[in-house]
Amino acid sequence: MLNVPSRAFPGPSSQQRVASGGRSKVPLKQGRSLMDWIRLTRSGKDLTGLKGRLFEVTEEELEKHNKKDDCWICIRGFVYNVSPYMEYHPGGEDELMRAAGSDGTDLFDQVHRWVNYESMLKECLVGKMAIKPAIPKDYHEEKKVLNGMHPKSQVTDTRAREGPISPSYDWFQTDSLITIIIYTKQKDMNLDSVIVDYQDDSFRAETIIKDYSYLIHMELFREIQEDFSVRVVENVGKIEIVLKKKEHTSWKCLGRALENHNSFTPRKDTALYYRKCQLISKEDVTHDTKLFCLMLPPSSYLQVPIGQHVYLKLTIAGTEIVKPYTPVSHSLLFKLMEQVLPDDKCIYFLIKIYPAGLFTPELDHLQIGDFVSVSSPEGNFKISQFQELEDLFLLAAGTGFTPMVKILNYALTNIPSLRKVKLMFFNKTEDDIIWRSQLENLAFKDKRCDIEFVLSAPTSGWNGKQGHISRALLSEFLKRSLDKSKVLICICGPTPFTEQGIRLLHDLNFSKDEIHSFTA
Repeated sequence: MLNVPSRAFPGPSSQQRVASGGRSKVPLKQGRSLMDWIRLTRSGKDLTGLKGRLFEVTEEELEKHNKKDDCWICIRGFVYNVSPYMEYHPGGEDELMRAAGSDGTDLFDQVHRWVNYESMLKECLVGKMAIKPAIPKDYHEEKKVLNGMHPKSQVTDTRAREGPISPSYDWFQTDSLITIIIYTKQKDMNLDSVIVDYQDDSFRAETIIKDYSYLIHMELFREIQEDFSVRVVENVGKIEIVLKKKEHTSWKCLGRALENHNSFTPRKDTALYYRKCQLISKEDVTHDTKLFCLMLPPSSYLQVPIGQHVYLKLTIAGTEIVKPYTPVSHSLLFKLMEQVLPDDKCIYFLIKIYPAGLFTPELDHLQIGDFVSVSSPEGNFKISQFQELEDLFLLAAGTGFTPMVKILNYALTNIPSLRKVKLMFFNKTEDDIIWRSQLENLAFKDKRCDIEFVLSAPTSGWNGKQGHISRALLSEFLKRSLDKSKVLICICGPTPFTEQGIRLLHDLNFSKDEIHSFTA
């Protein structure tokens, strides 16, 4: 078996390490951009050095290829020669070398789980890992781990000891309806814990329970209509999914089980699932930031929890490119605005367009009616952090404002104990401030809300705060409403901003539990 190296990743002194698990890019040589890599993979050059042949790779063979100019890495049972990719890797060569000659699946998942490595590295594929001969039945050595996955029985045992109780499901029917009931055995379930998709004859219902995923995945016995309803009985943790039959006939069974049906696994071990969403509107917010509205398919149900992100996927020059974005509410003043479509059918994104970038110009060039693949949500922000909260402080720089949108809306409408919510919003110029008038109106309408703008390159007419994040700015801003009030500080922005902010917050004696950082 392959053993994942027991070492920190990224390394303590690595340029890729940030305060809360994000990563930093390292400078790349000219001509080593992602687009340059895509061009190289399409040039016909032999990137593996194997003249197009695929091999079955043994552990012993893999271990030999552990140098920068001869570097093989195994990811989920497939072996890639990543030597040609070294100079194109945004995280730097040293990070790739941590997995040289070994199984890098766990290391990859810690930082890059969302990256479509199959597409990015398909021209670097050496082959599959060789399967070892079966171990005799009387061999009693403790089972090891392959690619971070235990044998099934061990996963079950570990979960039983450490995780929540495994859910179960049942179903019943009438002439026109199919009702699927999921018994989660949890009392804190809500509608954003459930994700339902019906596409290509595949029915998929995923229930998020703490850090685990329970999946119902079936080819249904008969066809259903696109629209369905989802209901959660919160006090007993029961989820009801009501499907409409296309034909009013009796079903002999619910359907045929598909991959991972009735499974209950840690979310970190589950693959990202995408559905195609349609672009229905796009509007300017600032000179370089736009509000995109994507509509879910009629046969999908998805609500992105507060503080979580999704991944948008586009195919650019024949390669699938994926980027993470945090959805926002369609407005900070949503109660005063008339919605065209219900919230559970639309997902809104505030996205800065980088003219020299690869992904955002392609996104900006999409026409109304075009499609973008959107993943299921991810993130470690817990709504329980708001319980009995009295003071909420938000520190945002640029588009790091995006997770704060839903937090602001939720805090001001759903936290009865809240005395004060303050946002310090860092930008370069006045023209860069996202939703300035909405923020000012929000502060005017709710006296608990206070907004402060800080500019690093203001015009001579600016009479507000100036500069970058600093101890002086924060010590004045972060004043509790009471001496021992319960506080939460959320911070999001470019990596240097977030790193510096966290260091300053610790210097000001705020505890780890009082700080939540959103990192890319």
